[in-house]
Amino acid sequence: MYTIKKEFHFSASHQLKQMPDWHPCARLHGHNYVVVIELQSEQLDQYGFVRDYLELKAFKEYIDDKLDHRHLNEVLGNECTTAERLARHLYDWASVRWPEVSAVAVSETPKTWAEFRP
Repeated sequence: MYTIKKEFHFSASHQLKQMPDWHPCARLHGHNYVVVIELQSEQLDQYGFVRDYLELKAFKEYIDDKLDHRHLNEVLGNECTTAERLARHLYDWASVRWPEVSAVAVSETPKTWAEFRP
């Protein structure tokens, strides 16, 4: 199995309104997110790639246009802004375009990661 990964960055705010009032994530706050998309294939294409990295430009454009410097609650809804749900959202968006997508991981801080892998 061949695996490739590419990293993307964006900054955004969110608020986990489902959390108790005392929880720090219940307050409006922001993160400098890191997103890693992973693609896998048993076969390489005619050029020797799982997928040409240049084709992932659409993923970067989606992140830049829809998520970067936005309030994620307004973009994704109040229940969809955890790192786990953001990873699932990005996986769903990407897997429709590239069948080789095997996982998406999202980091909110240098020490935390959430990943969606079906």
